[in-house]
Amino acid sequence: MSGTNVWTRSRERMRRFPELFAQCSGEAAAYGKCVTATTTGRQELRKDLCVKEFDALKTCIVTAAKKGVK
Repeated sequence: MSGTNVWTRSRERMRRFPELFAQCSGEAAAYGKCVTATTTGRQELRKDLCVKEFDALKTCIVTAAKKGVK
């Protein structure tokens, strides 16, 4: 049945996340610093406060994932 195939592919993608984040450690750190800086005290994180850093992290992860495609 094709349903098991979907779960297998999803698990494989999830297993790659630690490797992808390791390849994008600089971008992940920058995003984390932005989130931390914008949520000091009791301030809540709001959409688009760290969009530049998030986009850089997303681009890095997508690029790293494409390089790893066999």
